[in-house]
Amino acid sequence: MNIQIFGNKKCFDTKKAERYFKERKIKYQFIDMKEKGMSRGEWDSVRKAVGGVQNMIDEKCKDKELLALIKYLSENDREEKVFENQQLIKTPVVRNGKLATIGYCPEIWKEWE
Repeated sequence: MNIQIFGNKKCFDTKKAERYFKERKIKYQFIDMKEKGMSRGEWDSVRKAVGGVQNMIDEKCKDKELLALIKYLSENDREEKVFENQQLIKTPVVRNGKLATIGYCPEIWKEWE
């Protein structure tokens, strides 16, 4: 298993995801999305694994203006805008190779073990 956790240090679900893997002694790599974010390849892999950009967007994010703008963009423009503004993505994003989850999903992670 090659686990990557993309998240925010202040996000409770990200902390729970880290704790989930620590408790099971599964090594993971944590990437703070405020500092680094996802590369284009990681982004494409996650987008395909979760079924599109719409499933990645956090409807409760703080930037309500940008969230409203994204709803009116075409699909291609929406993908590009969310990639440029990754603070709109629900965290944690947990990757295991080509598999990925958005949010706290221990039932899916258990299948990966």
